[in-house]
Amino acid sequence: TDMGGEVVAVSSGQQALEVVRQQSFDMVFMDVQMPGMDGRQTTEAIRRWELESGQPPLPIVALTAHALSNERRSLLQSGLDDYLTKPIS
Repeated sequence: TDMGGEVVAVSSGQQALEVVRQQSFDMVFMDVQMPGMDGRQTTEAIRRWELESGQPPLPIVALTAHALSNERRSLLQSGLDDYLTKPIS
């Protein structure tokens, strides 16, 4: 669904999961370090929901201040498609 490039910002992993279940998005930028459910846990929950509901996988890109190679592997194993290092200009 084309929403005219609308951006929806949420403040927690739980909110992100709820919004993704309710609306159609082209992409998710996922903060890795969030209170409550972190970015990995939120991504894993979204991937489970996609499998259970037959939704196609949404591109999810992590935003992280740490770009260590072992973290990259861990992020991608949690179901994230890629990552960008903060700050982003």
